[in-house]
Amino acid sequence: MLVLKFGGTSVGSAENIEKVIAIVKEKLKTDKLFVVVSAMGGTTDALLECGKLAAAGNEAYKEKLREIEQRHIATVKELIPVQQQSALLSLVKKMCNEIEDLCNGIFLLNELSVRTIDKLLSYGELLSSQMIAAAFAGKGTEAKWVDSREVIKTNSEFGNATVDHPVTNKNVQSLASTNEKLFIIPGFVASDPKNITTTLGRGGSDYTAAIFAAAIDADSLEIWTDVSGMMTADPRWVANAKIISSISYQEAMELSHFGAKVIYPPTIQPVLSKSIPVWIKNTFAKDEHGTVIKQDAGSDGNIIRGISSINNIALLSLEGSGMVGVPGFSKRLFESLSGASINVILITQGSSEHSICVGVDAVNADKAKQVIDHAFTGEITMRRVEPLIVEKDLSIVALVGDHMKSHPGISGKMFGAIGKNGINVRAIAQGSSERNISAVVSTADVRKAINVLHEEFFETSYKQINIFIAGAGNVGSKLIRQLHQQQVFLREHLRLQIRVVGIANSKKAVIKNEGIDLSSWEKVLDDGNSSHIEQFVDEIIEKNLRNSVFVDVTASDKVAEVYERLLQKTVSVVACNKIACSSSYARYKKLKELSNEFNASFLFETNVGAGLPVIGTLTDLLRSGDIVQSIEAVLSGTLNFVFNHYDGKRLFADVVQQAQDEGYTEPDPRLDLSGKDVMRKIMILARETGEKIEMDDIDNKSFMPESCMQGSVENFYSEMRKHEAHFKKLFDSAAKNGHKLKFVARYDNGKASVGLQHISSEQDLYHLYGKDNVVLFYTDRYKEQPLVVKGAGAGAEVTASGVFADIMRAARVN
Repeated sequence: MLVLKFGGTSVGSAENIEKVIAIVKEKLKTDKLFVVVSAMGGTTDALLECGKLAAAGNEAYKEKLREIEQRHIATVKELIPVQQQSALLSLVKKMCNEIEDLCNGIFLLNELSVRTIDKLLSYGELLSSQMIAAAFAGKGTEAKWVDSREVIKTNSEFGNATVDHPVTNKNVQSLASTNEKLFIIPGFVASDPKNITTTLGRGGSDYTAAIFAAAIDADSLEIWTDVSGMMTADPRWVANAKIISSISYQEAMELSHFGAKVIYPPTIQPVLSKSIPVWIKNTFAKDEHGTVIKQDAGSDGNIIRGISSINNIALLSLEGSGMVGVPGFSKRLFESLSGASINVILITQGSSEHSICVGVDAVNADKAKQVIDHAFTGEITMRRVEPLIVEKDLSIVALVGDHMKSHPGISGKMFGAIGKNGINVRAIAQGSSERNISAVVSTADVRKAINVLHEEFFETSYKQINIFIAGAGNVGSKLIRQLHQQQVFLREHLRLQIRVVGIANSKKAVIKNEGIDLSSWEKVLDDGNSSHIEQFVDEIIEKNLRNSVFVDVTASDKVAEVYERLLQKTVSVVACNKIACSSSYARYKKLKELSNEFNASFLFETNVGAGLPVIGTLTDLLRSGDIVQSIEAVLSGTLNFVFNHYDGKRLFADVVQQAQDEGYTEPDPRLDLSGKDVMRKIMILARETGEKIEMDDIDNKSFMPESCMQGSVENFYSEMRKHEAHFKKLFDSAAKNGHKLKFVARYDNGKASVGLQHISSEQDLYHLYGKDNVVLFYTDRYKEQPLVVKGAGAGAEVTASGVFADIMRAARVN
């Protein structure tokens, strides 16, 4: 014998009921069946709304009742052959009239009691079950309709009644001994000892089916719904949630308690004692395996079976030095909550006994404070105990799995993953069975937390990185192209799914949770909304996506100003922009400290040497215990390009123009020619060694005439042409001795300087061509022969590749 239960979606229309009939008829070939059905999807809520409208004196309930009636009549006409409709239509009409009479009474009395609600809501299941029984008869299959109120007796707790003998129900057992093969039963409804209609509350239809299954010792209980089983997480929140093929009764109860609505905890209790397997199946994909709940579910390779959550939680904290070592405080706390019918969801207490923390439904928070403060009035007055502290807008996230107890380190892995993503944990609870680890977090973080944990424990295939890019110019566009080109490689070889979620320029921004199609990002951005950087950052923070990386490929001081906000929200920052790291030392230090404090990467490799691993090499030296004595470097690809191409025959201004046209200069070339950009770079390197240094501390021996640095960029070029003799003289002075001109940056003994120098052929800096940079590190380990980093130090492609490398570093940290 089998018991099948079909939920509201499964019986929500004539078309869906036809699917139910097909499933039942197939199983009827080999088994005796008890089929429990819910009300048509949405009917229970509609009936409750009618009652509330009527109690409020709002005659709109009449129109809502007409809608309910018409829906059921239309379903009968579509489902039942015409010649057999009359009796059923009369029954539906009769029941709808009873509903209307009930609502009219509510309207006149302006009162809606719990008992009346139960009577009103019972009609949903009574209607659907009668319709489905008639539909079987209309298709030539005999089905006996059983009024569950006659066989399931409860106590008188309306709204959520409990069953006296769910496992040994003699009324149900007697049905099993009859000759009928198919029974259709309304779920959710029962009656008290006085035969007054009551309901079984949340999950009542599942519970009805479980009572029947336990009473008749069914071979299995099948719960048919609109999903293909229990899942590792809520699929509305986690795109890669997976079906759980098998799960133990205890695990299922834990998950259902923590918000997994596919099945409800009371359903498990009757079948557990009889070891009856429970199947969760999909009415609309009947051939899929689904989930089986049984005594020994074994292991599917995952230590964690699922992740679930409860929202709208309030945390109540009772604290005070007067609690330490004094027995009875916990008893009084829980007695006061019990007396007010407030259910405790989570409990935690420190070993110091200085505080007790409990979680309750947020709707009960104010009531809980009132009763607890009243219970401890004396202690509060004497300041032995503080008034109850109430925190709202919280949620509980729970890891569930029978096999956690035999695997150490699960808690560490859980809280490590949450912490890396900046999710603060307010309270922790773990049962002695080690089947459940629960953490209380902000409701704003619950979706992020579940995704982070699901990725950590279930998604071994790849790690998702969410990237927000500020700047879509020359370097930004090259970076996006590189990201697009490498997406498949990163997924297949590094198990990283790189998603560009947001792109912004100076005028527009676009953010898409599912990721932006990088093959058409220009059009997507063009169709985006007008925005500025603060709005862009506001939305990044509001989205609160896991493993988020903000990439700044601008030269904007406005963009650099938002780094603090992002780091404080555990959003990693990758900066091509040099403004932040070359600002005041205090700000540079603060950004580094925020990175450490909030476990968010702050990476800026391309600030020095474009794509060259200059900062990374310096960091590795220092981490390994080496000490930097001095640094000598050519750090401007622009200036190196200019002086490698200037031969006194072409105008100096024309060579600079060529460098700008080929994309080697800053947007304003004067930053390069003035030496200010090189000053920033050597200062950043000095700071990375631990030196506290400001821009004013750097000696800049500029070679540019003062008039060239004033006015507009057009004035800059025209003034350079006027001063061609000056530049020719510089070149000739070096060339007559066989030297080259190089703009050199030095850091030595705490002092930094930049300036144009004559470099002979014996020096390391002489053989430096095109736009190349070179950095020479003289350290305790590299005294005579420096450690040299050399290569292209300018250009959009190499700069973009350096930014890309920093993104990969941030991805490994997150």
